[in-house]
Amino acid sequence: MKNTHELIEKNVGLLTVLIFVAISLGAMVQITPLMFQQQTMEPVKDLRPYTPLELEGRDIYIREGCVGCHSQMIRPFRAETERYGHYSVAGESVWEHPFLWGSKRTGPDLARVGGRYSDQWHIVHLRNPRDVVPESNMPGFPWLEENELTGELTAKKMEVFRGFGVPYTDEDIAGAKEAVKGKTEMQALVAYLQSLGTHLK
Repeated sequence: MKNTHELIEKNVGLLTVLIFVAISLGAMVQITPLMFQQQTMEPVKDLRPYTPLELEGRDIYIREGCVGCHSQMIRPFRAETERYGHYSVAGESVWEHPFLWGSKRTGPDLARVGGRYSDQWHIVHLRNPRDVVPESNMPGFPWLEENELTGELTAKKMEVFRGFGVPYTDEDIAGAKEAVKGKTEMQALVAYLQSLGTHLK
């Protein structure tokens, strides 16, 4: 008679079901406790929602694929905290939809880049990265200076985020279009980058 181990190994259907059960149990054990820890659900003390311009910049960051090369999550290891600053905490990301933590670091982590460089530095860097970092392999994004925002959808985006629990007021939403209209995509992306990591004191 075949032993149980051999029976499972040779029965693909049974093996698949058991793998699914094992992964489900492991995920449940990892994730369920976090759902009941208040510190993972509460924003850090000085967290504020993105301004309309920063929100548009975040969308440009996603559209241009920046998250494919840059992470926004500093892990609690000495090598990372010495280079990038305080490790990331859950309360910084409670209003992020979707999360942009990322895992690939072709470029440096951007979780604490806000305020580290001037707006002009970011503009030059985004136009042609090698002008400020000669060894960079990042592509340039010169068209961001030419593309202007209309603000047509900004208020709607903020309403959607409010549905996720982001505390936008009616006044915030009403003034969204005017806040971004006529600004360039470059200005929006720089505003977003300058906001990163500035809430954790």
